[in-house]
Amino acid sequence: MSTTLLATTFAGVLGAGLVGGVFYAFSSFVMPGLQRLPAGDGIAAMNEINVTAEHPAFMIAFMGTTLLCLYLGVRGVLDWGDTRATLLVAGSALYLVGAFVLTVAHHVPLNNELADVQPHAAGAAAHWHDYLDKWNWANHMRGAASIGAAAAYLGALLV
Repeated sequence: MSTTLLATTFAGVLGAGLVGGVFYAFSSFVMPGLQRLPAGDGIAAMNEINVTAEHPAFMIAFMGTTLLCLYLGVRGVLDWGDTRATLLVAGSALYLVGAFVLTVAHHVPLNNELADVQPHAAGAAAHWHDYLDKWNWANHMRGAASIGAAAAYLGALLV
C-alpha cells in the first residue's frame, strides 16, 4: 500500500468514525432528550442544533470524509481484484450512500421543513412527532453506515 493510500485510508477510518460517533450521540441521547421536552421546546432546540451543525467544526469532518470516501472508492475500483480494494469500495459505498446521500436527500429536507414550523403554533406538536419518526430511523442508518465504513477502512489497513 502506498504512503498516500495508507494515509488517506487512515484518515477515512478517523473521519467516518468521528462522523459515525456524532450520529451515534444523536441516536443514543440527543434525540431521546429532545423527545422528552414539550414539542415547542424540542422544535426550537432542534432548529438551533441544525443551524449550529452547519458550522465548520462538523462540516469539515462530514464533507472532508465525503471527499476521502470518493478518493478511496475510486482507488478501490482502480485496484480491483483483492480484499483491500473490496473493503475500500465497500467502505466508500457505505459512507457515501448511508451518510452523505441520506443526509442530503432525507435529513436536510426534513430539517428545512422543521425550520419553517412555529414552535408553539397549532399543529406544531403533530409536525414534531412526525419529524422525529422520520428523522430518527434514518439517523440510526447514518450512524451504522458511517461506523461500518470506518470498520471497512480499518480492515483495508489490516489486510
